[in-house]
Amino acid sequence: MPIWKGKISLNELNASSGNTMVAHLGITYTEIGDDYLKARMPVDERTKQPAGLLHGGASAALAETLGSVAAYFCVDREKYDTVGIEINASHLRPVTQGFVEGVARPIKIGLTMQVWEIKIFDENQRLACISRLTLAVVKKRRQE
Repeated sequence: MPIWKGKISLNELNASSGNTMVAHLGITYTEIGDDYLKARMPVDERTKQPAGLLHGGASAALAETLGSVAAYFCVDREKYDTVGIEINASHLRPVTQGFVEGVARPIKIGLTMQVWEIKIFDENQRLACISRLTLAVVKKRRQE
């Protein structure tokens, strides 16, 4: 049974990334499952550190992007927003080229808090990073 509230589409997600850090890093959403969201990110001059390895901050940005977007589509978007309050990332394997793919799955989807696990794999499906993102569910503020 899908966890998503309302419609969610890859076209919508990818279109919403224009003129953001998500677009700058080359992150693209690739798959929506019943209880997960996937995206990929290139390992190139935008995402590498000076030593030529995938930058840990880029991995964290991919993880936060996936978890935040997934969390947002698990609430009534007319009434609530989700905001990240804590992220951690354990970098397990260096990646020097190609793409990485992140997969976000919920650990807890609550009324006031959500926790997501995001695993990032290299092109050989080896785990390169594992992250946990905690988000608060807050009432939308009125736009004036």
